[in-house]
Amino acid sequence: MDTIPTLTAKEQRNIFFRLMKYTKPHKKTILFAFSLLLLTTIGDVFGPIIIKVFIDDYLTPREFPYGPLVGLGATYLFIQIGNVLISYFQLLKFQEIALKIIQQLRVDVFTKVQGLGMKYFDKTPAGSIVSRVTNDTEAIKDMFVSVLVSFIQGAFLLTGIFIAMFALNPRLAFFCLFILPVIFMIMNLYRKFSAIFYQDMRERLSQLNAKLSESLQGMSIIQIFRQEKRLREEFGNINEKHYLAGMRNIKVDGLLLRPAIDLVYVAALIVVLSYFGVTSFNQTIEIGVLYAFVNYLDRFFEPVNQIMMRLSMFQQAIIASSRVFKLLDEDELSPAQNVENLSKGTIIEGKITFDNVSFSYDGQRDVLKNISFTASPGETVALVGHTGSGKSSIINLLMRFYEFDRGNILIDGQNIKSYPVEELRGKMGLVLQDPFLFFGTIRDNIKLHSEEMTDREVEGAATFVQANTFIEKLPEAYGHPVVERGSTFSSGQRQLIAFARTIATRPKILVLDEATANIDTETEEAIQEALSRMRKGRTTIAIAHRLSTIQDADLILVLHKGEIVERGSHQELLVQKGIYHKMYLLQNGLVDGMEDTVTGS
Repeated sequence: MDTIPTLTAKEQRNIFFRLMKYTKPHKKTILFAFSLLLLTTIGDVFGPIIIKVFIDDYLTPREFPYGPLVGLGATYLFIQIGNVLISYFQLLKFQEIALKIIQQLRVDVFTKVQGLGMKYFDKTPAGSIVSRVTNDTEAIKDMFVSVLVSFIQGAFLLTGIFIAMFALNPRLAFFCLFILPVIFMIMNLYRKFSAIFYQDMRERLSQLNAKLSESLQGMSIIQIFRQEKRLREEFGNINEKHYLAGMRNIKVDGLLLRPAIDLVYVAALIVVLSYFGVTSFNQTIEIGVLYAFVNYLDRFFEPVNQIMMRLSMFQQAIIASSRVFKLLDEDELSPAQNVENLSKGTIIEGKITFDNVSFSYDGQRDVLKNISFTASPGETVALVGHTGSGKSSIINLLMRFYEFDRGNILIDGQNIKSYPVEELRGKMGLVLQDPFLFFGTIRDNIKLHSEEMTDREVEGAATFVQANTFIEKLPEAYGHPVVERGSTFSSGQRQLIAFARTIATRPKILVLDEATANIDTETEEAIQEALSRMRKGRTTIAIAHRLSTIQDADLILVLHKGEIVERGSHQELLVQKGIYHKMYLLQNGLVDGMEDTVTGS
């Protein structure tokens, strides 16, 4: 079994107290629910006392006066009916509090995820994050709904029962106190072992979700390369570890929960009966008191059993909370979210300057080395180079997906780090090679639910990039449904919708990451025409693998191993007869094989 760090008792207490902070906004409702809980506890404690009075004062002496008996019976009936009604409203209020707390916790977690940097998502499987937002918060909800109510109700009832027992017979009640340290010892022992197994189970469940998410997203590749058997084995291996962790916990539950408590109950019952048996030789014992003590013992152990059974849920909730809080405490924030002393400046022109920028993803190997260039409004700067040369890394830094600490990136002469994220992202338009479409309609995907954007502007943006030609042929046109990731559209159609979405925001800076790679030749010609209109007055940064798409760029930067090794226009670079020249010859079929390109690079 893989080694998974466990939580200490102190860490569990800190997690519990942190979780309780979420109850602060609900103080009044909690106080009201506790008041109802107190009333039901009082009813539970007084029930056996009424029975005791009936047995000792009326049944034993065989005296049955009509009035007092009716009053006694009515009081008992009133208490029982009242308890049922009050218990309903008390549980309703506790459930309401629990659901509101979990609602807020889920919003906090989702909000946190939205603000995390790309570096966090690079190292964390999506399924693991989903597990924390859904499964773990659901376990926490169970704690508020079932565990805390049982613990608090049990504490109230146990206190009331011991008070009543001391009122009936202090000496016998004192003998029964031995129960408490034994119960606490069992609870502590259970907490110690179950924490290990539940943490293991939660981690395995997270791994299952991650593996399932990965399999669903890559199903086409799995089937094409016949990887079904391997994925089944990997999933089965994780599932087996989850099963073994669950079985270990079930063994602990089976030993330390109800069976152990039942043994303590039998011991307590023996003490009570032995006490009354011994004292009966010297004095008369009251049957009502005996009944009350046995009844109280039974009522005492019922909440204890409930608490012990809920301990497993409590341990699951604490482990789940630790995972949720670990995510909430994650400091790998998006650079745009983790900025101090933001200016209120606005991007007017969109002039971009990279000044001697170096960057590393892992802090050890630089993927960008001393990158410097300027892109002015109306100009197009193209980035070309072999895979891994650093093209996408330049885009990632410009979009503030990753933080850099060497060199400067300026927009309109102002450090990019000082712009508010709303201003930065609002003035940049990004089109990726593989566009992402959301579930909804085509109109929703172009306007991204912007209340300010009109339908006319949506249609205008689609017309601008010539996406209207296929959209208007659809049965519902702009209201045509888009399934998850837009899988019912062709790559070219998805790209056209992404172009329309970008143009609709009227960006000052246009960033194209091989945006025409998945578009057929006929559509590409239309897109190139639209792009030439889009670039007017805008700063454009374009990554390109097909050199034919960027021949009209004002500046072409050739990257190799994170460095700019060549720069100039298309014609200037061809004259240099360097890497760009060899790439151009290769793509146009003017050289045979890759040897020249490799040598040139």
